[in-house]
Amino acid sequence: MARYKVTDPRMLKLAEEITSGRAVEFIAHILENVEKLGENNTGIADLKQIDTTLHEMREANEIFAKYRQRRKVAVFGSARVPCDSEEYRVAKEFGRHIADKKFMVITGGGDGVMGAAQEGAGAENSFGLNINLPFEQRANPTIDGDPKLISFKYFFTRKLSFVKETHAFVLLPGGFGTLDEGFECLTLMQTGKTSIVPLVLLDKPNGYYWEAWRRFLNNDLFASHLISESDFSLFRITHKIDEAVDEIVRFYRVFHSYRWVGKKMVIRIQYPLSASSLRHLNQQFAFILSEGEIRQTSALPEEQEDVTLLSLPRIVLTPHKNNFGGLRQLINAINSSETS
Repeated sequence: MARYKVTDPRMLKLAEEITSGRAVEFIAHILENVEKLGENNTGIADLKQIDTTLHEMREANEIFAKYRQRRKVAVFGSARVPCDSEEYRVAKEFGRHIADKKFMVITGGGDGVMGAAQEGAGAENSFGLNINLPFEQRANPTIDGDPKLISFKYFFTRKLSFVKETHAFVLLPGGFGTLDEGFECLTLMQTGKTSIVPLVLLDKPNGYYWEAWRRFLNNDLFASHLISESDFSLFRITHKIDEAVDEIVRFYRVFHSYRWVGKKMVIRIQYPLSASSLRHLNQQFAFILSEGEIRQTSALPEEQEDVTLLSLPRIVLTPHKNNFGGLRQLINAINSSETS
């Protein structure tokens, strides 16, 4: 159901000529908003921004739609690291190993860490989300000219595509952009504005970049009660490529995905859990429940439109929405549970 009711029958009629099914109401509402932009005498500069935003979102969606069945890992890191650096070697090896596990790689499409990860994964397993800048950013040789290279004018539409299409994030050392992307991913997961996925902070052997970052979190943010202890569950720091790969692969061992149905969190799992595992989850994670208990069930009536996922078993709970680090701990426990 669309969030806002469509009131103009003309838009519904036009939408029915364009599409069908549940999409009609959403397209009709988009058309209503377009009409209101004209009625409100929206300025040309604003119209240009809205037009570019919608174009970039539509183009990215069109390209990613062909690869919806494959999981993807976004790799962030500096464009400035040289190809003979340890960071470059680590990124390249990570790209190769994660592609071997059938994941695709998404980067900003630039050089340095981004180019290394895509060199390792290969163009056939890569997406590049390039940002148009007056300096520094250019498409790396692996992704340059590939149909999966998408150019963006705006950072916010580019970030939306990263978050919307990604099943895990891996960050290597980088500058302002890397830290911005890392903190944004953490903020979105911490506040429930995007799905919880693995976030791995990968450094070269004996590197100290992410340890220094974690000390800031511990000594300044956590000590000042600005973040919670469970927030540290939203990321993992490692210096080993195989640990980074395993963290991502293991996350999807039993867990598949989740969605909200009203206040209920519906966790889709790939195999049913044993009765003893379900009892253990209820004992261990009672603190995250706002009411009721953790139940195992089939698809809820509200999920019938998710045809491809109807056969998956479900874990259903009603959690507090202020402890997403605790929910990450629950997913970890589900992946360690005994299945039946």
